[in-house]
Amino acid sequence: MAGSAPASIVYDDADLLAFLDIRPVTPGHLLVIPKRHAPLLADLDEATGARMFTVAMRLAQALRVSGLRCEGINLFLADGEAAFQEVFHTHLHIFPRFDGDTFRIDADWSVTPSRTELDAIAAQVRAVMPTS
Repeated sequence: MAGSAPASIVYDDADLLAFLDIRPVTPGHLLVIPKRHAPLLADLDEATGARMFTVAMRLAQALRVSGLRCEGINLFLADGEAAFQEVFHTHLHIFPRFDGDTFRIDADWSVTPSRTELDAIAAQVRAVMPTS
């Protein structure tokens, strides 16, 4: 952001910067970052967070028509160490996907909680969700 490191910038406004990742998952892998420091998602104001997603949507569309190999798009935001966040400045990854690329999320997708469990979890989250 300070301009001291080289960057291949694709978007720049008063609040956000988007540039190519130097360790891309696939060619065209972008990062969208707020210019104001926010280590974790909870440190980011809602307006900037919403704007990050809006810019990500536009960049995703640009990737699709850019001529780069792009059969799909992933948006990925790691929030906290347990979520594999390595750089503690909120950033949203946007990367093109295509058949045969090497990106994988290794998870056990076979877990099927009961509706009662799901309803209890939903109630737990609703009870503490901030209102604007």
